[in-house]
Amino acid sequence: MTSFESEVEARLGVKFRRPALLRQAFVHRSYLNEYPEQGLESNERLEFFGDAVLSYVVAERLFRDCPECDEGDLTEWRGYLVRRDSLASFARQLGLGEFFLLGRGEEAAGGRERAQNLASLFEAVVGAVAIDSGLAAARRFIFRALGSELDLRGRPTPIDPKSRLQEVVQAQWQRAPIYKTVLEEGPEHRKVFTVEVSVHGRVLGSGVGHSKQEAERAAARHALEDVEAMAGGAG
Repeated sequence: MTSFESEVEARLGVKFRRPALLRQAFVHRSYLNEYPEQGLESNERLEFFGDAVLSYVVAERLFRDCPECDEGDLTEWRGYLVRRDSLASFARQLGLGEFFLLGRGEEAAGGRERAQNLASLFEAVVGAVAIDSGLAAARRFIFRALGSELDLRGRPTPIDPKSRLQEVVQAQWQRAPIYKTVLEEGPEHRKVFTVEVSVHGRVLGSGVGHSKQEAERAAARHALEDVEAMAGGAG
């Protein structure tokens, strides 16, 4: 076992039976472009799987711990806990960014600290743990990584993302955001909606849900991450 694997396992508190899976979780696409001879695979497939595992585990925990929460509350809490900036924060707390395998260009552009990269890395690690050791091990890792963030007792439900987005957009552009359903798929009893939210014709985010309201909230949540990041950068 290499020092990379032993150090990362110590940070994660997880022992891998297949160390190659652990290494793959840290491979950014830009690294493959510059080092194709190494024959590695990017972390994107693991990220996809980890996203699903993370969403399930967090939803399961919220459902169990918050019996008084209705569907809307549970949706907002899950969205808050698995949003990009939250996941990036969890990755930073574990110091995962220092082990990221990045291409020189991405490194020079600050990719090691970019929230989207770190959130994707965290999801890929979750995916790697789940594939290597199963759902129970992934659940234990997620609970450790999220820590007290999962304790909802006495905490107000996060503000509705549509309300928050309206505040931010009106302050920045003096206009209300506009929601548009761009796709409807599936049978009548189980439709899936895709909604885009825009201002001045500029699309700020998109979301998917089993109702238009759910899709609008998802679109607002995604838009907020970028709009608030822009506002912060401008400050």
